[in-house]
Amino acid sequence: MAIPALSLHAFRSAQRAAPLSDFGRELLEGLSRSPRSISPKFFYDVAGSQLFDRICDLPEYYPTRTEMRILTECAPEIAAQIGPNADVVEFGAGSLTKVRLLLDALHVPRRYVPIDISGEHLEGAAQRLRADYPQIAVQPVVADYTMPLVLPSRGEGLGQRVGFFPGSTLGNFSPEEALAFLQLAQRLLRGGGLLLGVDLVKDPARLHAAYNDAQGVTAAFNLNLLRRANRELGTDFDLEGFTHAAFYNAPLRRIEMHLVSRRAQSVRLDGQRFDFEEGETIHTENSHKFTVEGLHALAVKAGLKPAAVWTDPERLFSVHWLQSPAAQ
Repeated sequence: MAIPALSLHAFRSAQRAAPLSDFGRELLEGLSRSPRSISPKFFYDVAGSQLFDRICDLPEYYPTRTEMRILTECAPEIAAQIGPNADVVEFGAGSLTKVRLLLDALHVPRRYVPIDISGEHLEGAAQRLRADYPQIAVQPVVADYTMPLVLPSRGEGLGQRVGFFPGSTLGNFSPEEALAFLQLAQRLLRGGGLLLGVDLVKDPARLHAAYNDAQGVTAAFNLNLLRRANRELGTDFDLEGFTHAAFYNAPLRRIEMHLVSRRAQSVRLDGQRFDFEEGETIHTENSHKFTVEGLHALAVKAGLKPAAVWTDPERLFSVHWLQSPAAQ
């Protein structure tokens, strides 16, 4: 149902009077700099998480099915690296789909700690996992896993602590952020290890198709960021005034995703006005692609020890087991 104009004005006035959320503060900062940008972590409200689940099923989007194939076919080798009674921590857990393959492969996993910024989506997924795995303690943590955090205390009988970071989410970080995350993981997982999935460098045409699907789901996912800002922050983005753009930046080995202004227009946030020229963009995501050797060098720099790597026959994707030395 349409909101009357006076109600909409009152809503936006109330939004401006309230303290800005983390999303609001970062969007305000992102719109104030040049070039404009916003962290991809804010894609994942409930609607964004659902759209991403649809992306993972698209025929053009090879990363999800390829990684799941690796996790399925290499499950015995992965389980041998991890050992029994594992304490599994998943960073950016989402819908908890891939972790089921890992839990099924492991010998008597004891606990699972999914960490995600979208609390509502996470709790629903955790409830379904508890029903399917009653023998495993499921303890979700709503948090930004890129920031310092405290995990639930470890009880008796737990094996090594295992970090799980699939989906090449590491590629969304800048090189500096990727190093910082791996250093954070190394500290959290001391004496255990990190099971990490990363996308590999490949034919740019295949990459372009994966981020510009024929059904337009990725475009809807990108534009949902503006819809979320309108709903939560009282901004006035015209969703018809922006379009999705994604392309491969070969020198930087990354897909870039942008929201492109179709025309000259203005947007308001927290009482401030931001003018867009036609063709100006908001940079919403990077997805860096790796070589196996490059990933290993980054892991070593973070204090992790490369121990095993698994790839598909086409070498589209890779899954790495990186050991975290015990504290001295």
